[in-house]
Amino acid sequence: MSDTGWQPTYRGVVYRWEVDNNDHLTVAYYFARLGDATLAVLEALGLGSAYHARTGRRLVTVDVHARYMHELRVNDIMHITSGVLGVDADAVRLGHKLFNSETGTLCTTFEQRLLHAEGWAPVALDAHARRAAAAREVAWDGPARERRPASRALDGFEESARDTLKPWEIDAFGGPALSAYIHRFSAANAHALAAFGFTPGYMRTENRGFSTFEFQCDFTGEVKAGDPVAVRSALLHVGNSSMRMLHVMVNERTGARVASQEQSGVHLDLNARRPSPLPDALRERARARLVATA
Repeated sequence: MSDTGWQPTYRGVVYRWEVDNNDHLTVAYYFARLGDATLAVLEALGLGSAYHARTGRRLVTVDVHARYMHELRVNDIMHITSGVLGVDADAVRLGHKLFNSETGTLCTTFEQRLLHAEGWAPVALDAHARRAAAAREVAWDGPARERRPASRALDGFEESARDTLKPWEIDAFGGPALSAYIHRFSAANAHALAAFGFTPGYMRTENRGFSTFEFQCDFTGEVKAGDPVAVRSALLHVGNSSMRMLHVMVNERTGARVASQEQSGVHLDLNARRPSPLPDALRERARARLVATA
């Protein structure tokens, strides 16, 4: 990486086993690429895995805003460019742009905040690290983020996923890879949709899918390999073709919330590759399950 501007941090391809029932790249694999791009930036700043091994400190992702604008399909080639959006006393904010390398189309953007920490305790960055990060600052021109009220209680939420964190899901800093969270939120999304009739059977029969266009993710607590985790989900908004839901992950061993994801998507016509209105019966059942956010 050079010293200024947007820098290349990932280049690869969509493998067949990475596509979902919508025949496009599964969202968790976008976050796998985000993890690679993040590590590339941190290595360039001197804050990567060697820094963690030497000091016991790490840059842990605590917030991500992802916008999916154009889909990627099997065998599509892609690349990511990244830059520093800002430097705080104990955190670094990064921006990432994922492109279809064949067409040059901007497919996805990520805004990411990483906390400099020992465990989960914030630690101030030293002056050298702040200067190194500030030297790579870029202007952000990605989609604007809408801040929405968050749900503090889980009244009306229903269990939607449950399993244990696997050893192979741990990243270079000893915590869960970002994709580990997203795989579980995707499973939770499937159960939350099925609860009002948007089932796998319905999708196969009607050739419909659920296509995500935005994530707002928060990562707030520790979870380790072998820990049991559970996700609870609720619908927050139902429109003509769009839906928004909130998934909250809890470490079942400690009872602590460790992550949440607000997910927005559309009822997708898989033939036209366009949003399609929800059938009236599904929309009515979905709206009957809405949960207040604040």
